[in-house]
Amino acid sequence: MAQAAAALSLTDRAEAAGRVLPPLLVEAERLAATVILGDHGRKRAGPGESFWQYRPYSFGDSTQRIDWHKSARSDRIYIRENEWEAANTLWLWASPAESMTFRSHLSRTSKRDRAELVALACGVLAVRAHERVGAVGAPHAPDHARGTLVKIAQWFLDHQGPALPAFQRMPRFSSALFLGDFFETPSAVQAAIAPMAEAGVSGHLVQVVDPAEETLPYAGRVEFQEMAGPLKFTSSKTETLRSAYAEKLALHRAALQQLCRSIGWTFTIHRTDEPAARLLFQIHNLIGGAWKR
Repeated sequence: MAQAAAALSLTDRAEAAGRVLPPLLVEAERLAATVILGDHGRKRAGPGESFWQYRPYSFGDSTQRIDWHKSARSDRIYIRENEWEAANTLWLWASPAESMTFRSHLSRTSKRDRAELVALACGVLAVRAHERVGAVGAPHAPDHARGTLVKIAQWFLDHQGPALPAFQRMPRFSSALFLGDFFETPSAVQAAIAPMAEAGVSGHLVQVVDPAEETLPYAGRVEFQEMAGPLKFTSSKTETLRSAYAEKLALHRAALQQLCRSIGWTFTIHRTDEPAARLLFQIHNLIGGAWKR
């Protein structure tokens, strides 16, 4: 019960963050009529396997499309329409790595909490636009019902796994949103995401970091310990490392940015001392296609 309540709480927090965006970005009628997340962005009838709606039979419709069970309960004849398969599916992933639990004195939230909140908030926006949403690695299929968000929230809270997303086959017209600190080597990140890009998935990589991981605000004698391992390092004058550390971080980010550019994905950096709505705004613009218009 406690985990279910926590999942519902996370969903509610994500919806609260999600409510900030639609009035700022898109007219209400467009939110109701189109899928705001995705390349095609229009939910309509067409070839596909997922049920969409019933509509009255009209001249020219094939009799094979008549739903006799629905029609028998009415004085009209109804056609069963399926959802056009070009509708986009948004796949979410928030890193469950141990390093994501880090929170310094400069931030009020851990990296994992922020990543999960923003990922789910994007799911809220997608569901509002009747977009299918799924979580990479989760046992349940993508859907556009609110109940899917609860399942994804539960999955985020319960799931423990590797620091990088495992390959998953996704249907055409899928988008992937991956949030993590991505401090692994660029070659390891490439091995994780390149196969998805090669399969035609459009993706967005968001590096979530604590402000202390950017600025190294420590001085004097400090012991650093690997969160997920036995490695330790003690510095007697930590402030002298700041310049070299910043250079190393910049090189790492440049490599990730180049990797994403080479496969047609986007790369965004977010600090946990920044508002979650700011990141949500950026992601909405990217996935919503504002940068293409």
